[in-house]
Amino acid sequence: MRRMAIAAVLVALFAIPAPAQNPPEGTPTRVRGVVDKLDGQTLTVKSRAGDVATIALAPDVAIQTLVKKSLADIKPGDFVASTGIKDKDGKIHAIEVRIFPAATPDGGRQFAWDLGPDSVMTNATVGTVTKAPEGTVLHVTFKGGESEYSVGPDVPVLANAPGDTSLLKPGVAVFVLALKKPDGSLTSSRLYAEKDGIKPPM
Repeated sequence: MRRMAIAAVLVALFAIPAPAQNPPEGTPTRVRGVVDKLDGQTLTVKSRAGDVATIALAPDVAIQTLVKKSLADIKPGDFVASTGIKDKDGKIHAIEVRIFPAATPDGGRQFAWDLGPDSVMTNATVGTVTKAPEGTVLHVTFKGGESEYSVGPDVPVLANAPGDTSLLKPGVAVFVLALKKPDGSLTSSRLYAEKDGIKPPM
């Protein structure tokens, strides 16, 4: 029971968050880049866009890393999160897939993502896993809907693992889930950090 409770907490922390009943003040903002420096609880990130973001980390900031899995590890009933790109005919092609230990409390959802044009994020439960010319196809269900997307042989399949602030060294790739306050400042209570060469791909 204790292990199940811990797994549920990790899922709640590191799936892409659904809107809360009472959302904290600020605009959800995703920062992708590499660590410039960590000074106490202040993290400076050189973003992919070329600018520098200064982020105040919460005292209890939760840091997550990623470990390699394979398509063979994905089974019906698993809960997965995946960044994908929609092509012109509406089909979704995964950029990355992450396997979670349990479903998110909201039951999953699919929504627009900001990794690139026509990108979407899908948090959902796997129904079927089939083969197709474009790769393995996952048919998934989430609260109020269903979808499917192909996972090519070179698409990274990953799972979450715990990390800590010792990982936040200059040059380490990070994906920070932040809040932008009305004054423009950024805060964060959770982020993904590169470990053993595995960079956050989402």
